[in-house]
Amino acid sequence: MFDFLGHGSYLAIVVTLILTGCGLPIPEEVPIVAAGVLSSPEVGQLNPWLALASCIVGVLIGDMVIYWVGYHFGRGVVRNHRWWSHLVTPEREMKMEEMIRRHGMKVFFVARFMVGLRAPIYMTAGILRLPFLRYLFIDVVCATIVVGLFFSLSYFFGPRVGKWIHETGILLTIVVVLLAVLAGAYLWRRHRQSGREEEKVGASD
Repeated sequence: MFDFLGHGSYLAIVVTLILTGCGLPIPEEVPIVAAGVLSSPEVGQLNPWLALASCIVGVLIGDMVIYWVGYHFGRGVVRNHRWWSHLVTPEREMKMEEMIRRHGMKVFFVARFMVGLRAPIYMTAGILRLPFLRYLFIDVVCATIVVGLFFSLSYFFGPRVGKWIHETGILLTIVVVLLAVLAGAYLWRRHRQSGREEEKVGASD
């Protein structure tokens, strides 16, 4: 299942994590765990330090893209751009804004562990125009800790994880395909609903 990261393909790790940060419906933990397993002594397909660095770089670039989109397009991005609006609705953006105002930068650390909160929080940081250097410092610290944790666990327990993946590979593939189909159906339904709402607005005008 993780063959696309093998054979020293550190660039694949970076690109995959950038795409997950930009809304690809795959948890960023998947390529991180894969890199850790492939770096383990028992597998040895990747250099562990290069693989870990690739994971951190990919995560940070993905976070910067989300922040940049929010910073340069503001709240309009969650209303006018369908690709981003399916990640962050106006209502959700307001909730994320309240969380940041109330809890400060510690929200970014908690969000790293929560797939559904990650992109909305980082985009909201850009919308609020939080100072970039401060945001970057916090993001580097949080990403290094959390990515390092997931990578280390998969590195040291790589043989067990690899054996489990091998034994359940078909099942995992079926689950991934089903999730992809469900995600596609959901996005298609949202697209149709959005189109109908626009038609109603146009008709009322």
